[in-house]
Amino acid sequence: MNGEIMETLRALERERDIPLSVLWEALETALTNAYKKHCGAVGDVRLRLDSSKSGVRLFCERTVVETVENPHTQISLEEARRYKPDAELGDTVSVPVEVEDFGRIAAQTAKQVIVQRLREAEREQIYQEFHERVGEILSGFVQRREGPNVIIDLDRVEAILPPEEQVPNEPYRPHDRLRVYLLRVEKTTKAPRIIVSRSHPSLIRRLFELEVPEIREGSVVIKAVAREPGARSKIAVWAKEPNIDPVGSCVGLRGTRVQAVVNELYDEKIDIIRWYPDPAQFIAEALSPAKVSEVRLNEAEKSALVIVPDDQLSLAIGKAGQNVRLAARLTGWKIDIRSSSQVSQSGKEEKERAS
Repeated sequence: MNGEIMETLRALERERDIPLSVLWEALETALTNAYKKHCGAVGDVRLRLDSSKSGVRLFCERTVVETVENPHTQISLEEARRYKPDAELGDTVSVPVEVEDFGRIAAQTAKQVIVQRLREAEREQIYQEFHERVGEILSGFVQRREGPNVIIDLDRVEAILPPEEQVPNEPYRPHDRLRVYLLRVEKTTKAPRIIVSRSHPSLIRRLFELEVPEIREGSVVIKAVAREPGARSKIAVWAKEPNIDPVGSCVGLRGTRVQAVVNELYDEKIDIIRWYPDPAQFIAEALSPAKVSEVRLNEAEKSALVIVPDDQLSLAIGKAGQNVRLAARLTGWKIDIRSSSQVSQSGKEEKERAS
């Protein structure tokens, strides 16, 4: 075996980005399997590759014994001392093996094993790479549909956008560019299964991180996100320094920053609100764009009675209750909304019952 072996392995290392040690181990395994198949060897046959200036040589590791029962794993003391003059019983001796003796079948077997190990190494590499990126945004193109799944081309690999992670009103046309949220990576008997999402609330968080430098730098923090995918979302933002406007930072000059996120989400509406440490103030802000008159908290039940002017009741509740639902998710409080007249009427009825 000449120096071409090392050149081939180093070329594979560069092209496939697989460590030389992995390729070396794969070649040893391949040649061991080829040797066993070609020679009909049984038992724990151990072949070892050795690289030197003169090229690559293959050795078979054999144990020195008194009586040889398996010539592929054992060697007599007399023969062992031809390779290692000071050999003793129980020692391990490296016996040179000529690879050319394997023949065509051996070469074919070696090639198959190397290809298989390369595939395994690439799969493991892909798994590790994407496993470390779970929670990040990836950019790709819609490639095709497979049943209910949408397949996203991420350049080197394909990702699956399952139906439960899709947004109903998004078209997913072939060749459409999409940013997706990396949800999880699953090991399988074949290639790693990369699952992405378009409906996850954290997709909005990551999109704003891309568009808003203040969020990337940490001077503005997204405290909470609530989302009804494809319809409307609310994000609560807070600035670490009093001279920074967190809402303005997210909106951008003439709304360019928030519009970039809206465009990525196929015109999903996004409410950006200021986060407050005081729950009552935060709840009132979360019901924006409605104006709130009063917030009464029940800390024990973590519920809030919110009183709004009569003309703000429908706006506070929102279409089909959407605004109050999102506000409740955003704040983590149960919210009951009443108009001023409803509270007044309720108060009168209580007084009448009491009298």
